[in-house]
Amino acid sequence: MEKIVKIIGGGLAGCECAYQLAKRGVKVKLYDMKPKFTPAHHNENLAELVCSNSLKSNEITTAGGLLKEELRQLDSLLIKVADETRVPAGASLSVDREKFSARVTEILSNMPNIEIIRQEVCDIDTNIPTIIASGPLTSDALSTQIMKLVGSEELYFFDAIAPIVSYDSINFDIAYIKDRYDKGDGDYINCPFTKEQYLRFYNELINGETVVLKDFEKHKVYEGCMPIEILASRGEDSIRFGPLKPVGLRDPRTNQTPYAVVQLRKETFGNEYYNIVGFQTNLIYPEQKRIFRMIPGLEDAEFLRLGTMHKNTYIKSPGVLKETYQMINYPNIFFAGQISGVEGYIESISSGLVAGLNMYRHLSGAEPILFDKHTIIGALCKYIANKVGDFEPMSANMGLINYEEIRMKDKKAKNKLLADKSLSLINELIIKEKL
Repeated sequence: MEKIVKIIGGGLAGCECAYQLAKRGVKVKLYDMKPKFTPAHHNENLAELVCSNSLKSNEITTAGGLLKEELRQLDSLLIKVADETRVPAGASLSVDREKFSARVTEILSNMPNIEIIRQEVCDIDTNIPTIIASGPLTSDALSTQIMKLVGSEELYFFDAIAPIVSYDSINFDIAYIKDRYDKGDGDYINCPFTKEQYLRFYNELINGETVVLKDFEKHKVYEGCMPIEILASRGEDSIRFGPLKPVGLRDPRTNQTPYAVVQLRKETFGNEYYNIVGFQTNLIYPEQKRIFRMIPGLEDAEFLRLGTMHKNTYIKSPGVLKETYQMINYPNIFFAGQISGVEGYIESISSGLVAGLNMYRHLSGAEPILFDKHTIIGALCKYIANKVGDFEPMSANMGLINYEEIRMKDKKAKNKLLADKSLSLINELIIKEKL
């Protein structure tokens, strides 16, 4: 197999693609536009995590946990590195984002079949085997070329990033350490509200000044990364039953459950940096400082990073892509990552793994690898290829792999059964396809 695969984009999906191809003997040219930076990127390493350092729960009874376990069985490089660089975060897999991206960059740089090229790609040759994994911040020049390929208008929405505060600036006379329902090793810091404090904060939040968006941009924000102020605008209790829900977070000093709770999650191995969970925002910087310092315990917060919003580009993939992430009309071209219509870190890694495996099969002249619809990987593949009606990016959820004949009231027991079936199907595929 002499052909060289061109991968456009050194994010999560592109890096996973490169690894899966290179370890099978395929030569890869991995293009990344850094050191030309987008508004959301800050370091020169590959596989940079820009929104959060969390890869969701590790429990296989959750969709995120099950998807990660499927990927572990399939030798996903990025999940392996995430496990190596994890930081304490209860039942979730959170990583030291600097060490994570540095380690991925180191591994790929040392693989003889991978050439990393620091250069922006502005054109696409359909005669060259290519995987487009340019991510949600695809440049305007490349977006124009992609739209020529897919033959439809560009679709887009906006993602928002949460602020980070320093540990030393948190007031522990008010804040306390506790994991929800005590599941974990005390990896979360909790800032409790009384009803009066919450209502004051809520009113300032919904009336805070935001960065002005154009009219046609205003309602294209993905639910999974919804700015806190937009979520709050849906009703007084919308965030109190969402990211500020207090259940399972009884204050150990008063033995009372607060009216609402803001949680802070570790960003690094040490105790230096904490992410304000669920506080993605489009508030202007001065308003972020003013309003978020109204959170009890954060009166003197030092903000190491403030929240921002950034463009997120994706294609309307049904009718354009097969469930292998291969283009229907241009078989040499595959897509992977968020631009393909999946949403989230692990979902992007999953698409990269599938695209990499099937590009290898395409070059080998072999039949594609199709994942069963009762696995999370397979369900996402089928969603991006077959969704009928309005299309918007999809993240992993257990509803995607539901069996109609399985009806159980105990949700956790049902999810455990679904997870066991899914992992069994993945194992069967590994044996059958010699993966």
